[in-house]
Amino acid sequence: MTDLHFDETLLNDNILDALWDMHFDKCTPIQAACIDLIIEGHDIMGVAQTGTGKTAAYLLPVLSLLDDGGFPEDAVNCLIMAPTRELAQQIDQAMQGFSYYLDGISSVAVYGGNDGGRYDQELAALRKGASVVIATPGRLISHMQMGNLDLSRLSFFILDEADRMLDMGFSDDIMAIAKKIGVNPQTGVKGPFKCQTIMFSATMPDNINRLAHTLLHNPVNVRIAVSKPAEKIQQSAYVCYAPQKLPILKSIFKNGFTTESGQQYGLTRAIIFSGKKQRVKEINAALKKLGVNCGAMHSDLSQAERDDIMYRFKAGMVEVLVATDIVARGIDIDDIQMVINYDVPRDIEDYVHRIGRTARAERDGVAITLVADDEIGYFRKIERFIERDIHKNTLPEGIGEAPEYKVTEGGKPSGKSNKRYRGKNGGKQGGKNGGRQGGKQGNKGNYRRNNKSKNTQGK
Repeated sequence: MTDLHFDETLLNDNILDALWDMHFDKCTPIQAACIDLIIEGHDIMGVAQTGTGKTAAYLLPVLSLLDDGGFPEDAVNCLIMAPTRELAQQIDQAMQGFSYYLDGISSVAVYGGNDGGRYDQELAALRKGASVVIATPGRLISHMQMGNLDLSRLSFFILDEADRMLDMGFSDDIMAIAKKIGVNPQTGVKGPFKCQTIMFSATMPDNINRLAHTLLHNPVNVRIAVSKPAEKIQQSAYVCYAPQKLPILKSIFKNGFTTESGQQYGLTRAIIFSGKKQRVKEINAALKKLGVNCGAMHSDLSQAERDDIMYRFKAGMVEVLVATDIVARGIDIDDIQMVINYDVPRDIEDYVHRIGRTARAERDGVAITLVADDEIGYFRKIERFIERDIHKNTLPEGIGEAPEYKVTEGGKPSGKSNKRYRGKNGGKQGGKNGGRQGGKQGNKGNYRRNNKSKNTQGK
């Protein structure tokens, strides 16, 4: 299935035309597994990390079905839920490319943090009956409470990054939306059972299992294993005590960073990740005092502030972004040279998501993780997953001695080292014209594969 080409699937020719123009030829594993199942009408529970092509895995078959016809023209036919505005925007952008040759299929992205003009545009599109609505839960609930949309004739209900939505506290909103979609004629229980329902999640904790059991009807379970980080990412770590982390970070920004192979990097395009928003604020403030051109991205910012910092970072007006994991998923920025994990992610997949922001689009990249003595056990799990020992950097001069990199048999850090770190106080510290060759053809021909420049689709 990994070598499946798009023209070997059940996708219609209009979708294949768009894929040809976009230079997409081969399916990723999640696309190969899901596209035909969705076209055949199955509910899907998909487990796949960001970057595996899951957006296209559900968008392409749904758009193909809508284009084939048989759906009401004055109704919302497909509702796609996303946890953040950034992901909703990314899905909407993919939608515009995939639907280029589709007539009569409209879409609208619905998310919070906009001015009145944007709200009016959303309202007009919803009342007209946009074919596809891409929405964050909170904003959609607002429109529902105002009576701005009718979901009673919905045919496709899709939850993207369902685990992230639950982590962000959207469980009640999701269920409120689901109850508006329809009623199971056999049981009378409210829920989207008359809809084809598709869920994607990067992880499968108990709360996602419960949600899937509630919303899905005889689903096909598709699980794509977490892929290891790209080989071209040069991974390394500093093993240290927690109070040493900020001095290490400051040293990296003052002196640059030299990899194990001797390659030198300046800190011109970097993302620093931390799992806590308060720590993000502290790191950002400390770097600003050093004169670093940086900005912070976290959930305390208003939507307008988040949009502004992301725009300035993408445009190169801000060189370093300090962020929580809100940026690790669903954001495509191709020129990141370095990712620094200020803390060790507890979830291996979060580590892969974070460092996967660098070494994109055939570029090289560096990933550095600051590993405190009480995080060693978590970092060893990451090393076991990627099946290699990540290079340990020598601590910068004047920082003090590092703890011993040692884990007990139970997987927890031993907490022992040759010398305990002591702080300053001495105490212990812890386009359409570019169509297919030979013009459009009426069937799915193998001619698409003759052009070797086509790439695997990886949205």
